[in-house]
Amino acid sequence: MVLLLGATGYIGQGFAGELRRRGHEFIPLSRKAFDYTQLRLLFDYLRTMRPELVINAAGYAGRPNVDACELARMETFQANTLLPQTVVRACVMTNTPWAHVSTGCIYTGAKMCENGEMRVERDLNRPEVRRSFDRHPENFLGFTELDGPNFSFRHPSFNFCSGTKALAEEAIGDCGPGYIWRPMMPFNERDGPCNFLSRIQRYPRVYDHVTSLSHLGDCVRACLDLWGRRAPFGVYNVANPGAVTTRQVVEMIQRILKPTRPFEYWTDDDEFYGGGAKALRSNCILDVTKLVHTGVKMRSVQEALEDSLERWQPVGPNCRRAESLAVSSPCRRLSVRRSEPGGWRPEEGRQTAKTRKAAVRG
Repeated sequence: MVLLLGATGYIGQGFAGELRRRGHEFIPLSRKAFDYTQLRLLFDYLRTMRPELVINAAGYAGRPNVDACELARMETFQANTLLPQTVVRACVMTNTPWAHVSTGCIYTGAKMCENGEMRVERDLNRPEVRRSFDRHPENFLGFTELDGPNFSFRHPSFNFCSGTKALAEEAIGDCGPGYIWRPMMPFNERDGPCNFLSRIQRYPRVYDHVTSLSHLGDCVRACLDLWGRRAPFGVYNVANPGAVTTRQVVEMIQRILKPTRPFEYWTDDDEFYGGGAKALRSNCILDVTKLVHTGVKMRSVQEALEDSLERWQPVGPNCRRAESLAVSSPCRRLSVRRSEPGGWRPEEGRQTAKTRKAAVRG
Protein backbone atom coordinates (compact mmCIF):
# COMPACT_ATOMS: atom_id res chain seq x y z
CA MET A 1 0.00 0.00 0.00
CA VAL A 2 1.17 3.51 -0.88
CA LEU A 3 0.39 6.52 1.29
CA LEU A 4 -0.10 9.63 -0.88
CA LEU A 5 0.10 12.99 0.88
CA GLY A 6 -1.28 16.06 -0.87
CA ALA A 7 -3.65 13.91 -2.89
CA THR A 8 -5.99 16.76 -3.83
CA GLY A 9 -3.32 18.95 -5.45
CA TYR A 10 -2.51 19.05 -9.16
CA ILE A 11 0.48 16.70 -8.96
CA GLY A 12 -1.14 14.62 -6.20
CA GLN A 13 -4.15 13.96 -8.41
CA GLY A 14 -1.79 12.87 -11.14
CA PHE A 15 -0.22 10.28 -8.81
CA ALA A 16 -3.64 9.13 -7.61
CA GLY A 17 -4.87 8.60 -11.16
CA GLU A 18 -1.79 6.62 -12.17
CA LEU A 19 -1.82 4.47 -9.03
CA ARG A 20 -5.48 3.70 -9.64
CA ARG A 21 -4.79 2.87 -13.30
CA ARG A 22 -2.08 0.42 -12.22
CA GLY A 23 -4.41 -1.21 -9.72
CA HIS A 24 -2.09 -0.39 -6.84
CA GLU A 25 -3.68 -0.03 -3.44
CA PHE A 26 -3.15 3.39 -1.94
CA ILE A 27 -4.56 5.85 0.54
CA PRO A 28 -4.98 9.40 -0.81
CA LEU A 29 -4.54 11.56 2.26
CA SER A 30 -5.30 15.26 2.56
CA ARG A 31 -5.11 17.49 5.60
CA LYS A 32 -8.88 17.69 5.64
CA ALA A 33 -8.85 14.05 6.67
CA PHE A 34 -5.72 13.92 8.77
CA ASP A 35 -3.20 16.51 9.96
CA TYR A 36 -0.02 14.86 8.74
CA THR A 37 2.00 17.96 9.61
CA GLN A 38 2.02 16.70 13.22
CA LEU A 39 4.97 14.36 13.70
CA ARG A 40 3.44 12.21 16.44
CA LEU A 41 0.20 11.69 14.53
CA LEU A 42 2.04 10.77 11.34
CA PHE A 43 4.45 8.49 13.19
CA ASP A 44 1.57 6.62 14.86
CA TYR A 45 -0.22 6.35 11.53
CA LEU A 46 2.80 4.93 9.70
CA ARG A 47 3.50 2.51 12.52
CA THR A 48 -0.07 1.25 12.30
CA MET A 49 -0.60 1.15 8.53
CA ARG A 50 2.91 0.11 7.43
CA PRO A 51 2.84 1.52 3.88
CA GLU A 52 5.36 0.33 1.31
CA LEU A 53 6.07 3.91 0.27
CA VAL A 54 5.08 7.42 1.36
CA ILE A 55 4.78 9.95 -1.46
CA ASN A 56 4.77 13.57 -0.36
CA ALA A 57 3.12 15.55 -3.15
CA ALA A 58 1.98 18.34 -0.83
CA GLY A 59 3.40 21.82 -1.13
CA TYR A 60 2.61 25.44 -1.84
CA ALA A 61 3.55 27.07 -5.15
CA GLY A 62 1.14 30.01 -4.98
CA ARG A 63 -2.03 30.92 -6.83
CA PRO A 64 -2.06 32.00 -9.57
CA ASN A 65 1.76 31.84 -9.54
CA VAL A 66 4.85 32.16 -7.34
CA ASP A 67 4.16 35.84 -6.74
CA ALA A 68 1.67 34.70 -4.07
CA CYS A 69 4.47 32.97 -2.15
CA GLU A 70 6.18 36.31 -1.58
CA LEU A 71 3.09 37.44 0.33
CA ALA A 72 2.36 34.13 2.10
CA ARG A 73 5.86 33.35 3.33
CA MET A 74 4.85 31.49 6.49
CA GLU A 75 2.49 29.21 4.60
CA THR A 76 5.11 28.63 1.91
CA PHE A 77 7.84 27.83 4.43
CA GLN A 78 5.62 25.46 6.40
CA ALA A 79 4.51 23.57 3.30
CA ASN A 80 7.76 23.46 1.35
CA THR A 81 10.45 23.24 4.05
CA LEU A 82 9.02 22.12 7.38
CA LEU A 83 6.52 19.53 6.14
CA PRO A 84 9.04 17.51 4.09
CA GLN A 85 11.28 17.27 7.15
CA THR A 86 8.36 16.06 9.28
CA VAL A 87 7.40 13.43 6.71
CA VAL A 88 10.93 12.15 6.25
CA ARG A 89 11.58 12.07 9.99
CA ALA A 90 8.46 9.95 10.56
CA CYS A 91 9.52 7.65 7.71
CA VAL A 92 13.03 7.23 9.11
CA MET A 93 11.61 6.46 12.56
CA THR A 94 9.40 3.70 11.07
CA ASN A 95 11.90 2.51 8.43
CA THR A 96 9.50 3.47 5.63
CA PRO A 97 10.80 4.39 2.16
CA TRP A 98 9.73 7.87 1.08
CA ALA A 99 9.50 10.01 -2.05
CA HIS A 100 9.39 13.79 -1.99
CA VAL A 101 8.11 15.82 -4.94
CA SER A 102 10.42 18.81 -5.18
CA THR A 103 10.93 21.06 -8.22
CA GLY A 104 13.48 21.89 -10.89
CA CYS A 105 12.90 25.57 -10.16
CA ILE A 106 15.83 25.57 -7.75
CA TYR A 107 17.99 26.33 -10.80
CA THR A 108 18.16 29.21 -13.21
CA GLY A 109 19.84 29.20 -16.61
CA ALA A 110 21.67 26.36 -18.31
CA LYS A 111 25.11 25.13 -19.29
CA MET A 112 26.20 26.75 -22.53
CA CYS A 113 28.82 25.44 -24.92
CA GLU A 114 30.66 28.35 -26.50
CA ASN A 115 33.93 28.30 -28.44
CA GLY A 116 34.65 24.78 -27.24
CA GLU A 117 34.16 25.67 -23.58
CA MET A 118 31.32 24.99 -21.16
CA ARG A 119 30.03 27.67 -18.84
CA VAL A 120 26.91 28.29 -16.77
CA GLU A 121 24.70 31.03 -18.16
CA ARG A 122 22.23 32.17 -15.50
CA ASP A 123 20.22 34.52 -17.70
CA LEU A 124 18.77 32.78 -20.74
CA ASN A 125 16.84 35.92 -21.66
CA ARG A 126 19.87 38.02 -22.50
CA PRO A 127 19.39 38.94 -26.16
CA GLU A 128 22.64 37.39 -27.38
CA VAL A 129 21.94 34.19 -25.41
CA ARG A 130 18.40 33.92 -26.78
CA ARG A 131 19.69 34.36 -30.31
CA SER A 132 22.20 31.59 -29.69
CA PHE A 133 19.48 29.28 -28.30
CA ASP A 134 17.17 29.97 -31.24
CA ARG A 135 19.96 29.09 -33.71
CA HIS A 136 21.68 26.25 -31.85
CA PRO A 137 19.59 24.79 -28.99
CA GLU A 138 21.87 21.74 -29.02
CA ASN A 139 24.60 23.93 -27.47
CA PHE A 140 22.56 24.30 -24.28
CA LEU A 141 22.75 21.54 -21.68
CA GLY A 142 20.73 21.15 -18.51
CA PHE A 143 21.67 20.97 -14.87
CA THR A 144 22.26 17.48 -13.53
CA GLU A 145 21.43 16.08 -10.11
CA LEU A 146 25.07 16.62 -9.11
CA ASP A 147 24.85 20.36 -9.67
CA GLY A 148 24.04 22.36 -6.59
CA PRO A 149 21.01 24.66 -6.75
CA ASN A 150 21.86 28.15 -7.99
CA PHE A 151 18.43 29.70 -7.37
CA SER A 152 18.13 29.39 -3.60
CA PHE A 153 18.57 31.27 -0.33
CA ARG A 154 22.32 30.67 -0.66
CA HIS A 155 22.50 32.78 -3.82
CA PRO A 156 21.84 36.47 -4.43
CA SER A 157 19.04 35.80 -6.95
CA PHE A 158 16.05 33.62 -5.99
CA ASN A 159 12.37 33.69 -5.20
CA PHE A 160 10.94 32.62 -1.87
CA CYS A 161 9.19 29.50 -3.18
CA SER A 162 12.35 28.15 -4.83
CA GLY A 163 14.36 29.00 -1.73
CA THR A 164 12.08 26.92 0.49
CA LYS A 165 12.19 23.98 -1.94
CA ALA A 166 15.99 24.01 -2.11
CA LEU A 167 16.22 24.25 1.67
CA ALA A 168 14.02 21.16 2.04
CA GLU A 169 16.24 19.16 -0.31
CA GLU A 170 19.27 20.19 1.70
CA ALA A 171 17.63 19.04 4.93
CA ILE A 172 16.31 15.64 3.79
CA GLY A 173 18.76 14.59 1.09
CA ASP A 174 20.73 12.13 3.23
CA CYS A 175 17.90 10.89 5.44
CA GLY A 176 17.16 7.22 4.97
CA PRO A 177 15.92 5.38 1.86
CA GLY A 178 14.12 7.95 -0.25
CA TYR A 179 13.65 9.66 -3.59
CA ILE A 180 13.61 13.35 -4.44
CA TRP A 181 11.71 13.85 -7.68
CA ARG A 182 12.08 17.16 -9.55
CA PRO A 183 9.37 18.02 -12.10
CA MET A 184 9.51 21.30 -14.00
CA MET A 185 6.40 23.40 -14.78
CA PRO A 186 3.79 20.62 -15.14
CA PHE A 187 1.17 20.50 -17.88
CA ASN A 188 -1.25 18.07 -19.50
CA GLU A 189 -4.35 18.07 -21.71
CA ARG A 190 -6.78 19.13 -18.97
CA ASP A 191 -7.46 22.82 -18.56
CA GLY A 192 -6.85 23.99 -15.00
CA PRO A 193 -5.25 26.73 -12.89
CA CYS A 194 -2.02 24.79 -12.25
CA ASN A 195 -1.51 23.73 -15.86
CA PHE A 196 1.30 25.60 -17.63
CA LEU A 197 -0.67 25.55 -20.89
CA SER A 198 -3.74 27.03 -19.21
CA ARG A 199 -1.74 29.80 -17.59
CA ILE A 200 -0.24 30.87 -20.90
CA GLN A 201 -3.69 31.08 -22.47
CA ARG A 202 -5.10 33.17 -19.64
CA TYR A 203 -2.33 35.67 -18.99
CA PRO A 204 -3.11 39.02 -20.65
CA ARG A 205 0.56 39.24 -21.64
CA VAL A 206 2.97 36.33 -21.99
CA TYR A 207 6.45 36.21 -20.48
CA ASP A 208 8.74 34.65 -23.09
CA HIS A 209 11.54 32.49 -21.68
CA VAL A 210 13.45 29.24 -22.17
CA THR A 211 12.49 26.33 -19.93
CA SER A 212 12.18 22.61 -19.39
CA LEU A 213 8.66 21.25 -18.85
CA SER A 214 7.07 18.12 -17.37
CA HIS A 215 3.97 16.47 -18.77
CA LEU A 216 2.05 15.49 -15.63
CA GLY A 217 1.13 11.99 -16.78
CA ASP A 218 4.61 11.26 -18.10
CA CYS A 219 6.13 12.60 -14.90
CA VAL A 220 4.13 10.54 -12.41
CA ARG A 221 4.55 7.41 -14.54
CA ALA A 222 8.31 7.94 -14.59
CA CYS A 223 8.39 8.46 -10.82
CA LEU A 224 6.38 5.32 -10.12
CA ASP A 225 8.47 3.38 -12.64
CA LEU A 226 11.60 4.37 -10.71
CA TRP A 227 10.09 2.90 -7.58
CA GLY A 228 8.72 -0.14 -9.43
CA ARG A 229 12.11 -0.87 -10.97
CA ARG A 230 13.75 -0.41 -7.56
CA ALA A 231 16.02 2.22 -9.06
CA PRO A 232 18.65 3.47 -6.62
CA PHE A 233 17.32 5.97 -4.12
CA GLY A 234 18.37 9.55 -4.66
CA VAL A 235 17.57 12.69 -6.63
CA TYR A 236 16.06 12.51 -10.13
CA ASN A 237 15.19 15.28 -12.57
CA VAL A 238 11.84 14.24 -14.05
CA ALA A 239 11.21 16.41 -17.11
CA ASN A 240 10.47 15.69 -20.73
CA PRO A 241 13.76 15.79 -22.67
CA GLY A 242 14.48 19.05 -24.42
CA ALA A 243 13.66 22.68 -23.80
CA VAL A 244 11.28 25.16 -25.40
CA THR A 245 10.57 28.87 -25.40
CA THR A 246 7.21 30.20 -24.32
CA ARG A 247 6.87 31.73 -27.79
CA GLN A 248 7.23 28.25 -29.33
CA VAL A 249 4.48 26.96 -27.03
CA VAL A 250 2.21 29.85 -28.04
CA GLU A 251 2.82 29.05 -31.70
CA MET A 252 1.72 25.46 -31.04
CA ILE A 253 -1.42 26.73 -29.28
CA GLN A 254 -2.24 29.00 -32.22
CA ARG A 255 -1.66 26.26 -34.77
CA ILE A 256 -3.58 23.50 -32.99
CA LEU A 257 -6.25 25.23 -30.87
CA LYS A 258 -6.72 28.24 -33.14
CA PRO A 259 -7.79 30.66 -30.39
CA THR A 260 -9.46 33.88 -31.42
CA ARG A 261 -7.51 36.03 -28.97
CA PRO A 262 -4.18 37.57 -29.95
CA PHE A 263 -1.13 36.91 -27.75
CA GLU A 264 0.91 39.83 -26.54
CA TYR A 265 4.36 39.55 -24.96
CA TRP A 266 6.29 41.51 -22.40
CA THR A 267 9.01 43.35 -24.25
CA ASP A 268 11.83 42.24 -21.94
CA ASP A 269 12.61 41.34 -18.33
CA ASP A 270 12.70 44.97 -17.24
CA GLU A 271 9.15 45.51 -18.44
CA PHE A 272 7.95 42.18 -16.99
CA TYR A 273 9.36 42.75 -13.52
CA GLY A 274 8.47 46.42 -13.61
CA GLY A 275 4.93 45.61 -14.65
CA GLY A 276 3.82 43.87 -11.50
CA ALA A 277 5.75 40.57 -11.13
CA LYS A 278 6.80 40.30 -7.49
CA ALA A 279 9.06 37.25 -7.68
CA LEU A 280 12.00 36.41 -9.91
CA ARG A 281 11.28 33.52 -12.25
CA SER A 282 13.32 30.36 -12.55
CA ASN A 283 14.01 29.82 -16.24
CA CYS A 284 16.16 26.72 -16.53
CA ILE A 285 16.94 23.54 -18.43
CA LEU A 286 17.19 20.18 -16.64
CA ASP A 287 19.35 17.23 -17.70
CA VAL A 288 17.47 13.91 -17.50
CA THR A 289 20.34 11.57 -18.38
CA LYS A 290 20.27 9.92 -14.96
CA LEU A 291 16.57 9.10 -15.36
CA VAL A 292 17.08 7.66 -18.84
CA HIS A 293 19.96 5.48 -17.66
CA THR A 294 17.61 3.66 -15.27
CA GLY A 295 15.56 2.54 -18.28
CA VAL A 296 12.74 5.02 -17.59
CA LYS A 297 11.86 7.02 -20.67
CA MET A 298 9.74 10.10 -21.29
CA ARG A 299 8.59 11.63 -24.56
CA SER A 300 10.34 14.70 -25.90
CA VAL A 301 8.85 17.94 -24.66
CA GLN A 302 7.72 18.85 -28.18
CA GLU A 303 5.87 15.55 -28.62
CA ALA A 304 4.23 15.83 -25.20
CA LEU A 305 3.09 19.41 -25.89
CA GLU A 306 1.67 18.52 -29.30
CA ASP A 307 -0.21 15.55 -27.86
CA SER A 308 -1.66 17.56 -24.97
CA LEU A 309 -2.91 20.30 -27.30
CA GLU A 310 -4.34 17.78 -29.77
CA ARG A 311 -6.36 16.28 -26.90
CA TRP A 312 -7.08 19.59 -25.14
CA GLN A 313 -10.09 19.59 -22.78
CA PRO A 314 -11.10 23.21 -22.19
CA VAL A 315 -13.12 24.34 -19.21
CA GLY A 316 -15.55 27.19 -19.80
CA PRO A 317 -15.75 30.17 -17.45
CA ASN A 318 -19.17 29.08 -16.15
CA CYS A 319 -18.51 25.37 -15.84
CA ARG A 320 -15.27 24.98 -13.90
CA ARG A 321 -14.57 21.32 -13.47
CA ALA A 322 -14.52 20.02 -9.92
CA GLU A 323 -11.02 18.69 -9.35
CA SER A 324 -11.95 16.66 -6.30
CA LEU A 325 -10.33 13.26 -5.97
CA ALA A 326 -12.68 10.36 -6.61
CA VAL A 327 -11.68 7.58 -4.25
CA SER A 328 -12.63 4.12 -5.45
CA SER A 329 -11.22 0.60 -5.38
CA PRO A 330 -8.36 -0.29 -5.17
CA CYS A 331 -7.64 2.78 -3.05
CA ARG A 332 -9.10 3.06 0.43
CA ARG A 333 -11.06 5.79 2.13
CA LEU A 334 -9.55 6.95 5.35
CA SER A 335 -11.51 7.93 8.40
CA VAL A 336 -9.79 8.95 11.58
CA ARG A 337 -11.10 9.42 15.07
CA ARG A 338 -9.45 10.30 18.32
CA SER A 339 -8.61 7.13 20.20
CA GLU A 340 -6.63 8.65 23.04
CA PRO A 341 -5.36 12.07 24.02
CA GLY A 342 -2.90 13.24 21.38
CA GLY A 343 -3.47 10.25 19.08
CA TRP A 344 -5.55 9.22 16.10
CA ARG A 345 -6.72 5.77 15.04
CA PRO A 346 -7.23 5.00 11.33
CA GLU A 347 -10.15 2.80 10.37
CA GLU A 348 -12.03 1.86 7.21
CA GLY A 349 -15.27 3.66 6.40
CA ARG A 350 -16.48 7.16 5.90
CA GLN A 351 -14.52 10.18 6.99
CA THR A 352 -15.36 11.27 10.53
CA ALA A 353 -12.61 13.74 11.40
CA LYS A 354 -13.54 17.41 11.49
CA THR A 355 -11.76 19.57 9.03
CA ARG A 356 -8.80 21.27 10.67
CA LYS A 357 -7.55 24.67 9.61
CA ALA A 358 -4.88 24.03 6.95
CA ALA A 359 -1.51 25.68 7.15
CA VAL A 360 -0.32 23.55 4.25
CA ARG A 361 -2.38 23.34 1.09
CA GLY A 362 -2.89 19.87 -0.29
